[in-house]
Amino acid sequence: MVNKHIQTNDFNLWFGNKHILHNISIPVYDKKITALIGPSGCGKSTLLRSFNRMNDLIPETKIKGKVMLFDDDIYKPKIDVTKIRAQVGMVFQRPNPFPKSIYKNVAYGLEIRGEKKSHIDEAVERSLRSAWLWNEVKDRLNDSAFSLSGGQQQRLCIARALANDPKIILLDEPTSALDPQSTAKIEELCIELRDKVTILIVTHNIAQAGRISDYTAFMYLGEIIEFGETKKVFTVPKKKQTEAYLNGVFG
Repeated sequence: MVNKHIQTNDFNLWFGNKHILHNISIPVYDKKITALIGPSGCGKSTLLRSFNRMNDLIPETKIKGKVMLFDDDIYKPKIDVTKIRAQVGMVFQRPNPFPKSIYKNVAYGLEIRGEKKSHIDEAVERSLRSAWLWNEVKDRLNDSAFSLSGGQQQRLCIARALANDPKIILLDEPTSALDPQSTAKIEELCIELRDKVTILIVTHNIAQAGRISDYTAFMYLGEIIEFGETKKVFTVPKKKQTEAYLNGVFG
C-alpha cells in the first residue's frame, strides 16, 4: 500500500470574492511523482502553493476544508508555517537564485537555523550532488549563482530546496523557461529524486507529465476533473473533458 504524504479534503480557496479552488480532494503519494495538468488559469499553481501555504502572502486569501500533511492539518490555528515550508520545499517557474554565491544559496536555510559549519558543508555538497550539479560547480562555489546557465540555476534552486531535507518538493513548471537539453536533465533528475522525496509538479507540457509522473490530476476551472495513475489517465481517461484536453481539443 502506498502511503499518502498529503491529502486534501473538500479544500476551497478564495482570493477576495473570487472562488479559485472548488472542493479539492486528492492524495499525494509518498515517493511518487504527481503531475498537475490543465489549461492556463485553471488553478494548478494556486493549488500547488496551498501545500506549503505560499498563498498566505496574497491579501484577502480565504480557505475552507483541510490540507493534511502527515495527518496534521497545515491550516489549523497556531501551526508553525516555517516548519511546514521546511518540510515542503518549492521550486518556481523561473530560476530564482539569491544574489549570493553558489555555496551561500544552498547553505542559506541551514545558516539561518544556526547549523554548524561542518554540517552545512556536508549538506551543501550532498544537495549539489543530488541535484547533479556538484561536478559542474565544485571548483567555483564562491562564484555568483548568476554566473550559472539557466538550467544550472534551476538545479541550484532544487539543491537549495533539498538542503533543508524536505519530505516533499513542489515544482511549478520548472522547465518552462529552459532549453530542451536542460529540460531533459531536470526530468531525469526528478525521476532519480523520486526514491528520496515526494514530488508534485505543475506542467503545461502534457508529454512531460506522461514521461515522468506516476499519478496525474487534471484540473479545469478550479476543480479536479480526474485523478489516477498516469498510464490509465493518459490511455483510458474516465472523463470526456480529460480526453479532449489530452487530445489537444482545448488547452
